[in-house]
Order: sequence, then C-alpha cells, then structure tokens
Amino acid sequence: MSLTRAAVRPAAVRRKVEAWLAERDDSDAIVLHARPEWTDEPVLTVGDTPVRIVPCPTPIAARAALADRAAYEKLVLLTDLTDMELGDGLLTHVSMQKGRSVDPWDVVTQVFGGQVRLDSTLVRTGRWVADALTDLAPVEGWAPPAGLILTRDHALRHLAGAVLGLDPDELDGAGLLQWSTDARTQLRFADLPTEWTDGIAVFLAEVAGPVAVPVLAAVRAGHGIDAIPLGLLAGVLRPRDVEPRPDVELVVARTRLEPRFGGARLTEAQATAFGEATEAWIYRALDGDDAVRHDAHRMLRRAEEIAAEIDIAGRLAASALLPAGFTQRMRAFGAAVRLAVPVAGAGPAAELIERAQDRLAEVEAHRSADRPRVETARMAVRLLRWLAVPEGPAPATILDAVHRQVRADGWVDRARLDVFAGDVDQEVAQAYRLLHAAVDARRARHDRQFAELLQDMTGAEREPGALLRVEDVLDRVVRPVLDGGRRVLMLVLDGMGTAAGIEIADSLGRSGVWTELTPGGGPRTGVLAALPTVTQVNRCSLFSGRIAVGDRGAELRAFREQFPGSVLLHKSDLRTPAGQAVDPEVAAAIADPAVPLVAAVINTIDDALDRSDPGTTEWSTDTVNGLRDLLAVAQDRVVVLVSDHGHVVDRGTEAVLLPADSSENRWRPATGEPGDGELLFWGSRVALAEGKAILPWREELRYGPRKAGYHGGAAPAEAVIPLLLFAVHDENAVPGWAGAPVSSPEWWREPLRPTAGEATSREAAQPENRRSVRRAARPAVQDEGLFDLPAPTAAPAPPEPPAAADPATVLVDALLASPVYADRRGTRAPLSDERVAAMVATLIAGNGRAALETLATRAGVPVHRVTGTFTVLRRLLQVEGYPVLSLDPDGRTAKLDIALMVEQFGLEAP
Repeated sequence: MSLTRAAVRPAAVRRKVEAWLAERDDSDAIVLHARPEWTDEPVLTVGDTPVRIVPCPTPIAARAALADRAAYEKLVLLTDLTDMELGDGLLTHVSMQKGRSVDPWDVVTQVFGGQVRLDSTLVRTGRWVADALTDLAPVEGWAPPAGLILTRDHALRHLAGAVLGLDPDELDGAGLLQWSTDARTQLRFADLPTEWTDGIAVFLAEVAGPVAVPVLAAVRAGHGIDAIPLGLLAGVLRPRDVEPRPDVELVVARTRLEPRFGGARLTEAQATAFGEATEAWIYRALDGDDAVRHDAHRMLRRAEEIAAEIDIAGRLAASALLPAGFTQRMRAFGAAVRLAVPVAGAGPAAELIERAQDRLAEVEAHRSADRPRVETARMAVRLLRWLAVPEGPAPATILDAVHRQVRADGWVDRARLDVFAGDVDQEVAQAYRLLHAAVDARRARHDRQFAELLQDMTGAEREPGALLRVEDVLDRVVRPVLDGGRRVLMLVLDGMGTAAGIEIADSLGRSGVWTELTPGGGPRTGVLAALPTVTQVNRCSLFSGRIAVGDRGAELRAFREQFPGSVLLHKSDLRTPAGQAVDPEVAAAIADPAVPLVAAVINTIDDALDRSDPGTTEWSTDTVNGLRDLLAVAQDRVVVLVSDHGHVVDRGTEAVLLPADSSENRWRPATGEPGDGELLFWGSRVALAEGKAILPWREELRYGPRKAGYHGGAAPAEAVIPLLLFAVHDENAVPGWAGAPVSSPEWWREPLRPTAGEATSREAAQPENRRSVRRAARPAVQDEGLFDLPAPTAAPAPPEPPAAADPATVLVDALLASPVYADRRGTRAPLSDERVAAMVATLIAGNGRAALETLATRAGVPVHRVTGTFTVLRRLLQVEGYPVLSLDPDGRTAKLDIALMVEQFGLEAP
C-alpha cells in the first residue's frame, strides 16, 4: 500500500543524486520515495551527467520511464509506492535494487560533510531548517562544525549568514545594520518562504539581541533600506538620561513611526538598543573613508526626511547626530542667551546664565556640530559671565587701566570679535546682536575711562612710574635681560593688540616648549603706545627709546646706536629662498653668540587690516607668517613678543565716517572741537600734528577710507600693547621675572556656579543631591615651587576656623587631619597642605570638577607647572589605586570623586 509522502524539494533531489553518482555504481536509475510531483526543470545536470526526473504514481509509469530512458541520461523515479508495490522485476534495474528515502535531515548531514550527528535541538527547531539548509547550501556544501555534532547554533549561523550575505561571526547588531544598507540582499530575504524568515528572525533576535526585531520588521514592511535612519529616529523618541514624564506629543510621534515597522510597536528595550546601535554605526562610518562617510551623511539626511514626512522634525533636538538636531540645539542656545542678556544696565541673572551654559553643553555634545559655530557659542557664554561680574570702581590710574585691558578687557575683545562675526542662523544671530550690544555698552564705558586717564597723563606730562611705555621697552625690559647674560630675540608683531596677543601666547603655551614669564611671576603687564597709535610714531619710538617719528631707515639708525652689534630685520629681510623656512643669514644671526639682540618686524597682522579680516582670524604661531620658524631656531634665546600698537576692527553697518581735514583712519588735527566719542590730546607724547590731535575713543568712528581694521585712536584695543616673554623650560631666565600664572580670568574658563546661599537652598529643595557640595574656594596661596617645601615632621597648625563652617571646609579639614592622608603625605613628593586644600576645595566647589587652569590659580601654581602638580595630587589621593582624582579625556578638566574620597580616607560624608 502506498504511503502519503511529503513533496520533495529540488535541492534535496539534487543532493541525493550527487551522493548516488559519487557511489560510482553501474545503475542508470534510482528510486526516491517521495510524493510523485515535480515542477522544476525535468532534466538536472550534475557534473557532466544529465539526470531526468520522472514522477511515477504507478508501477506502470515507472516501467515506462525505464523503457523510455535515453542512453546518455540517468534517471530518477519519484514515487510514493513501496518497494513491494514496485516489484522485484523493476527494482533489479535501479541502484541498490531498492528505493531510497529522501529524509531532509539526512540531506542536511550530507551538505555539512556527511560525518556529523544532528543535535536534537536543531531537529526540534523544525522541518523548515532542513529545507532551508538544503535549498540554500553552497555548491561545495556548508562549513562543517568543529566537532562531530552539528549544533543548532552552527547550522543557523551559517544559514542566516548566507541569507544576509554576512560572515556567520558578524551576526550582531552592527552586522544587521550593515546588511540593511544592501537592498539586493533584503529582496532575497523577503522572497524566502515566510516560515523560513520567521525562523531566521527568531534566531537573529537570540544572537543579535533586540536590535534584530526592528531591523527585520522594517525589512518586512518594505522599509529595510531605511533601517538606520529609522533607528536614529527611534533613539530620538526614546531620549536617554531624561526623566520619564507624561508627554502626549512624544507618544503620538512614536505612533507615527510604527507603520515603518509594519505596525509593530517596539518595546522600550528594542527601541533603545536600536537607537544606540544605529548611532554607533554612524559614529564608525563618520570615522571611515570618504565612501563610508558619504553613506553616513546620506543616512542622516534620510532620517531628517522621514522626520519631516511624519511630522516629528520638532523632536530632533534630542539627537546628538542629526544636523537638524544641532540646528535646534543652537536655536535653544540662542533663546537662552537672549533671555540672559541683561537689560537696562542690570547684571544678568545667574540662573539664566546657568541655563545658557546647559544649552551650550548640549551644543558641544552634538557630533554634527559646526566647530567654529560652537566656539562662537562658547565666547557668547563667556561674555555673559563677564557681564555678571560686578563692574567695580573705575581705574584710578592709567596703569590700572592698562592692566584692566591686558587682564580682562583684552579677553572680552577676543570673545566679542567672534560674537560680532555672528551666526548663520537668524534666531541665534539676533541673540548675539543683543549680547554684543550689551557688551559694547560696558566696553564703551571702559574705553572712555581709559581715554580720559590717557588724556590726563599725556597732557599733564605725568611720570610713568611702574607703567611701561613703548619708548621704555628696550631699556626697561630688553636691556636687563642682556645685562643678565642672556641673548634676546625681540619680535615686533606690527598691529598686535591684546586680543591677538592672548591667542598667540596661548598657541605658544600649548606647544609645551616655551615657558611664559611675567614680572615677579604675577599677572601679565602691558605697554602704553605713543599718540597717535600709528606705525611711524610707535615703531620708531620703540627702536629709538624715545618719542620719535620715522621710517625703516630711522628705526635702523636708532637701533644700531643703542645696540651695536645687534641685528634689526624688517619684512624684506625675512623673505626666504625656495625650500628654506628661515633665510640662512637670519638663522646665522640668531645662532651667533656674538649677536646679543636680534629684533624682527613681522607685518602679518597689520597687513590684514588692509587686505583681509583680522576680526575672524585666530592669530597663532601658525597664522602669523614666519613666527613658528623663527621661534624654532631661537630656542636658546629669551623671546620678547611686543607690538607697536593694536587695532580695532571695522564695525560694518555700525561704523561711522566722520568728516576730517585729513584721511587718517583714527586721528585728525585739532582744527575744531572734539565731538561725541572724541577727545583732544596734547603733550610731548603726541608725536604728530605739532603735539596736538583729536583722537576717537569710540571704536566705531573713523575718518579715512573703509578697511578691515584701523589704528591711530585712543581706544585701549589700539593703545595698549601686549608684552610677552618666553624662555625654553627656564622660568629663571630673566631677573625679576618668573613662571607666569594662569592668565585667563575666571569668567573665561569656569562655568558660573551658584553662590553658597543658592546652593544651600537648592539642596534643601532637592535632598537627594546630598553629594553635591558647593562652596567658595579658599584664597590662592602665594606662588612657590612644586617641590620647594620639605615634608614637615609635624602636622601643620590647623587653619583659622571660618566664621560659618560650611560642609566643604569641614570636609577639606577632615581630609588634611586624617591618618590615611598623613601616611600618604609622608611617602609622596611633598605638596604643601595649603595647596592640597586649595585644589580640593576648588574641586568640591565645582561639584567634583574644575579646569586645571583654575586649580593652578587657586593653588598659586605657575601655569606651566600645573600638570606636574596635578599628577602629585592624584598620586596623593589615589588610595590603593582607586580613581579618586582623574582627568577628563579633554586633558584640561580634573574630576574628583567626592564620595570615593570620603570612603578611602575614612571621612564623614557631607
């Protein structure tokens, strides 16, 4: 009696035929027990042998097939008849004189090498696995397992890898996402039987995790090629590190995304894993070659298109990758700046500045951020913090006004140049415009105060005292260095104001080679220009040592009279032949020990006032022509960087052109009364117009033709000259000068933090934030060498108790008094308790974080020694190697784990 048999798959028949032909018996036919159905090609070619497949529902059909067989063909008889029903007479003409079964699992063992046993879990997975492994097997068969057991994992990994076009070892989230970018392999997957794709999907969810579910759902819904963009949007709609709260719009947005997954609703774990995996894919792609980066940008654009199609574009600010997210974050930042800009002369509210700082952090964290725009945003926040600093009384002397320009307002000028250049987004640009106006109003008051003090000093012929004037630089700065036995390279950067000087000094400090020196190791000082602040007056006065007017020839004559045997180089002397960065004669002069002083005039900044935009250029050793190369050949000399005058930039539509009897940019003869924004100057330091001239103090005024920048007036940006001294790793190179402290003001480098009262009230409102300890830092101690103080044999006297002990003071005092600290202090390189206290207190005040420069300031450490000081402090606090103190990846921010410090030193928790 015939049996009901399953239909046989063509691939299974082919595999049985291959095995039969490999036996090399002499029979021309084989009987396969299977349902007598065949819809494929009637003749298979196996190797070089044609094999005809004949369904045989009856013995007569089988006999007819044998009778009709062509001599060059082999024959396969598909029948559901038993061997008894076929009869011995027929079976004598077929292989092995009997029929063979077509067991799909037998075929599976064959395609895996034939010498394996099946794992029972593989068989229980279902018949579909056997069919798929047979149908999709490569010509050479599947890779055999490592042992004798064909496991479910091995079989399904190779099956899924073949279906997806992936290496079996790459069946993870990243591999699936990469597969989703290939439309061809997705179509092949979609064409497979549903039972197969369902089974493969279950397995992929096991090995690739929850990412597999949304990827395959998107593929089945016909949106597989958009899987990565959809993952980015899924991540946007499941923001991490955000407190869950009712948000109807967010729920609606997620619902709008569901049709792209065939209506499937992703679980929280699936959506989160999907978003994280797609972000990781984009990050890797953005770090790849051009083609891969192009794919990443295409995915980002497509995600934004989908967001617009389903009306969720307004949620993209949550994305740290999508360019639209950066735009939205910038607009949120602009709105925060606009709210924080003070009105009617009032200082900005601290909480509004903190909000702007928070929005800035979000902008900085965006991977698609436009770095110049981010830097401008940082400058805007710095200006807000500066506006929050109480203005204080006006400077009493011109020296005070010069120091204010060097130590504070020059930094303001550096920041406001960026803010003046603005932003491409009109909403952000409007916020910057409001901020710039507020900064300008305060700076204008400072400019007028400076100009009035300058007018008084000049007209009254006051003695300079401690003030350095341009005509004093050679005698009071350079000559003492030469008298001390050191040779000097003096670089005169024509047109360098305090803002440009700050940038150049920063770039030199970052090189790690040059140590900046300041008078007594204190703050930087500056030099006062002669009037008008033009080159022919100030450069000649600089090289003459007295107020003088002249050209290059006059400068050379005056210089040689004062410093015989020294060399003065002008622009034409610094031009170099092909292939040489420094002219050989210039290099020889700098290297010559018999040449005590080499002075060189570099015109890059001044030239920019005519031919480019000095307001948008970041001045550094790279952008000032020849500066880096001259410094490279002068490392055995003390370097003095100075200028002849500064400059102001053109104010665009705000600029005001005043009529004048001359075409000078920023000064005019005293032929009439000074107007608004102008003052009359007279005296021996007014070198032109017969000692009497009108100079503007307002930066937007000019008399001559429009240029990119101007000088000649009485604004501190053009009348105060930066003075910078550097030596290679030698802070004692100049008598009376020492390693410089951090030069930037605190508002420049540190976020605005709440006062002690604000912190206390906030912590009372949020009791869970008990670990956040904020306080004002202790006053900085005086500068001393890192290893100057010997380790004391007895504990130091406890500091005077504060009027009201706050938790931070108690914690720092407890640290210094702890036995663990005493043990470690005795075995480590000595670091004074005062410095430890200052730095730890600063970190606690910053809720465990502070810039290295701020630590240097609080501890009174020269800026070039802060890294070494930090290293010593870290060793001191790292009990048993635990990371109590660490450094952020940016290399500039220290992190103190307050709770771990409390635990390691056995302190009482605050």
